[in-house]
Amino acid sequence: MKNNTKFIFVLGGVMSGLGKGISASSIGYLLKSAGLKVNILKLDPYLNVDPGTMNPYQHGEVFVLDDGSETDLDLGHYERFIDENMSKKNNATSGQIYSTVLDKERSGSYLGETVQVIPHVTDEIKNRINILADSKKYDVIICEVGGTVGDIESLPFLEAIRQLSLDVGYYNSLIIHLTLLPFIDASGELKTKPTQHSVMKLREIGLSPDFIFCRTKNEIGKEIREKLALFCNVKPSHVIENKDVSSIYEVPLLLEDQNITKMICERLDLKNKPSIKKLRNFIKTYKNPGSLIKIAMCGKYTELHDAYKSIIESFIHSGVENNTAVEVVWINTEKIKSDEDAIKIFEDIDGILIPGGFGSRGAEGKILTSKYARENNIPFLGICLGLQCAVIDFARNVCNISDANSSEFKPRCKNKVIDLMESQKAIKLKGGTMRLGSYDCEIEVGTKAFSVYRKKNISERHRHRYEVNNKFVKNMKKNGLTFSGFNKKLGVVEIIELKNHPWFVGCQFHPELKSRVDKAHPLFREFIKASLKESLKK
Repeated sequence: MKNNTKFIFVLGGVMSGLGKGISASSIGYLLKSAGLKVNILKLDPYLNVDPGTMNPYQHGEVFVLDDGSETDLDLGHYERFIDENMSKKNNATSGQIYSTVLDKERSGSYLGETVQVIPHVTDEIKNRINILADSKKYDVIICEVGGTVGDIESLPFLEAIRQLSLDVGYYNSLIIHLTLLPFIDASGELKTKPTQHSVMKLREIGLSPDFIFCRTKNEIGKEIREKLALFCNVKPSHVIENKDVSSIYEVPLLLEDQNITKMICERLDLKNKPSIKKLRNFIKTYKNPGSLIKIAMCGKYTELHDAYKSIIESFIHSGVENNTAVEVVWINTEKIKSDEDAIKIFEDIDGILIPGGFGSRGAEGKILTSKYARENNIPFLGICLGLQCAVIDFARNVCNISDANSSEFKPRCKNKVIDLMESQKAIKLKGGTMRLGSYDCEIEVGTKAFSVYRKKNISERHRHRYEVNNKFVKNMKKNGLTFSGFNKKLGVVEIIELKNHPWFVGCQFHPELKSRVDKAHPLFREFIKASLKESLKK
């Protein structure tokens, strides 16, 4: 490349879900701590344009960026580790690639040519990779390819990487292959054959790994390391043990203990050393907390924790900043049908969080959850749908609007305290049509929200269709609900809170999307702080 940007490609083998995103993020953290400017790109071979309409059971959390892009949850890891705000340039899917190629074909860009996977699709993939490099802002671009080697969908991406590696030259690119080393209990040994076959498949495509990252529960002995090195054509020191750890934030430390930054920098002709003292201190506090609190997570997908990945990570960040462990207690709100159920379920809970979500399933239980937290002085944080449930609870049980509801839950209800935004009412398509991305919010001075942010104007990320109905704001204000954050341009409520309560805050946006490993989001930090304070009173 003209600006000599270095490329690191992270590819997976044997099976998916081994942690390519965590490995890419960890390398990014180490290189950034070494003073290099780093960015990360995710290439997803699936044909969806984005994961916005995917079921969380299939794809986990949808991570929303400032520009409104709905992306893979791995981009959340990228942002949390390297503390860089991503954009649509950081995620490309087969759906986007093929759509662009077909649009170009229709517009006549390939006039006279037969449009084929090679070179047209592969050129578009290379173009998406080079967009970040051409900005000349970054020393290193890490590129993670979703799925595993051998998937039919990923072949054009791997071919594009083969071509790009030749284009940029040996010292400007390297390949990391993340693979599984299974342990066979019956024989008591680690097996290298799946990794050997995965690398064999990679080499058939024309790619040779420079490093083998081995996911395993067990330590890799010298014999296994040398065997893998021999059969996979890498140095023994480039066979990296990537074993299970108690926190994903330990992974950079685990890798650095094996001199990964030095070896990568040598391979890419760089001379940089990482500084990881802050992360070591973070892990030390994480493993040796001064206290423990229990936070109830009252969501819809309680059996699928990846659906709330950013919230879970935010608990870790804010827990460390408050020197406390945060135990998440998963609550299925469909089981909360009365005040008595709430009393029983939340008996030992120090704080309650209702996350974002869609649909009416479990909604009445969430409204009862808000009521319990409000009446019993339990610290409460409502995010997106959580704010809306808190508003319904307040309207019903404080303002005596007994049939108050959301038009999402009950379309024909009379008192829609939560209603579809005017801009959403004519929309029929589902993909990318919500209020998405970063929007401004003006905070009222003298409120809890202002004491948390310590500034009047903020910007936060959104993903929703429904809002607080402004027709009911005046009545709820009169009865004691504070509307502490507002988007004046759109005329919509952003933050609510209660004054005479240890901590009762709801926000229409998603603060978890902007929490970082070394900088917890202020709303989460103060929510955990309030929960810890209340727990110490027991």
